[in-house]
Amino acid sequence: MLKALILPLILMFHPVHVTLTSIDQAQGSDSLRVTFRMYYDDFLRDYKLNEPEFEPAKISGGNPFSDGQLYNYFNDRVAIYINNKRLKGKLVDVDIPDNYEIILSLLYKSDPDPKKFSIRNKVLIRLYSDQRNMIFFSINGHDEGIRLTSRQRKEVIRLK
Repeated sequence: MLKALILPLILMFHPVHVTLTSIDQAQGSDSLRVTFRMYYDDFLRDYKLNEPEFEPAKISGGNPFSDGQLYNYFNDRVAIYINNKRLKGKLVDVDIPDNYEIILSLLYKSDPDPKKFSIRNKVLIRLYSDQRNMIFFSINGHDEGIRLTSRQRKEVIRLK
């Protein structure tokens, strides 16, 4: 009986390792809007992997990162391709509400007539073997959700 009660308690306190990325492109538009969300403490741990001198404990609120640092982090771990061409983006906004999560908003110049969409996402995969990177996209009326993991880091979708 005691074992039956312990397992649900253990599962309840197990941390969730997930990121959410939404990608939107309106019909005929050449702009892709990307919103990326993850837990802020996970971001700090992942960021430190490439910047060993970084001290997360010294952060005392606010956004201690430059736009360039955040864009380089995202660009290093996430690659978006339309019609086999890697897109270059621009960081538009950063929000860190209550130091709970970090939300990056990016804008990419895209092809107005995309036929193939590819994404590679390596966020947190060096930290957590159970990492899930969820991508939801709506490109020219093609809506789909993708789950990438530490084993499956890339997905290719034919749009037409």
